[in-house]
Amino acid sequence: MKLGWRPQKWLEKKSKSGFRGYPVGTVAFYGADNLRASKVAVAVITAEGAPPLVLRRWFSETGDVRDDPATIEEIATFLRSEEVRTVALSPTMMGCPHEEGIDYPEGEVCPQCPYWANRERPLPR
Repeated sequence: MKLGWRPQKWLEKKSKSGFRGYPVGTVAFYGADNLRASKVAVAVITAEGAPPLVLRRWFSETGDVRDDPATIEEIATFLRSEEVRTVALSPTMMGCPHEEGIDYPEGEVCPQCPYWANRERPLPR
């Protein structure tokens, strides 16, 4: 019996396959602390050193975007529509969901996310 397409499984498998060439889809989670992801940013990169061709963001006011099947399906559908060959899925939270210079002044810490103040964040690869 064939089960059909499972977006979460597709993302996990694609991210564990290693580099398979460009385009690369990147998936990064952000939250006010390291426990709940309230934002996910997904980009498609077409060549080494190139800026993202497409960038989409999803948000959740109350839940964790990592646990929302509808959001995961939208992400997987988006990456499939862009025909990505590689998926880079961040295993940890990348930092605060607010954007420096947009949501708070450049060079300062986010006043809404004290957890991330003066903490090292993972560097993008």
